[in-house]
Amino acid sequence: MLMERYQAADEIAATELVRRVSPVLYRSFLAHTRSPDISEDLLQDTWIRVHKARHTYRPPAPVMPWLYSIAEHTRLDGYRRRQRRQGRESTLENAPEPASEQTDDVVQRLTLQKLMQSLPESQRQVLIMLKVSGLSLEEIARIQGSTVGAIKLRAHRAYQTLRALLGGERGAQ
Repeated sequence: MLMERYQAADEIAATELVRRVSPVLYRSFLAHTRSPDISEDLLQDTWIRVHKARHTYRPPAPVMPWLYSIAEHTRLDGYRRRQRRQGRESTLENAPEPASEQTDDVVQRLTLQKLMQSLPESQRQVLIMLKVSGLSLEEIARIQGSTVGAIKLRAHRAYQTLRALLGGERGAQ
């Protein structure tokens, strides 16, 4: 209903939509980028794109899959842009070493992020949408243009891979 009011130039509805959806989109971006600054930029870019494309939303379709589709395209465009920029930048030879004092929580988070990066992109996206963003299987299927069964299979395979990797890490410690 907020999106329909936003399409009709209701400023209050637009503000409320941004207030409700931004935290979900931000967490999703943060899970992919691991950078609060990049995630903030992606969130702003997403809302600019939503504003420009608001006329393409067709009620009574659910708004979250439509928004997530725009957010995903924004994230991918941002990734490509950063990759091109990194290819042109030179590295710093004598960069300072990061602080060696890390808490167990930070180490666990870094380990999980490393494990998530080892998953295929399609499986990683499904887990982020399910566990970080809290989307349903049906919503993810709509966003990715797939079936619920295929989404379940990707999630299952991702869980299996993570279990195997975690089992291997525990055996190595």
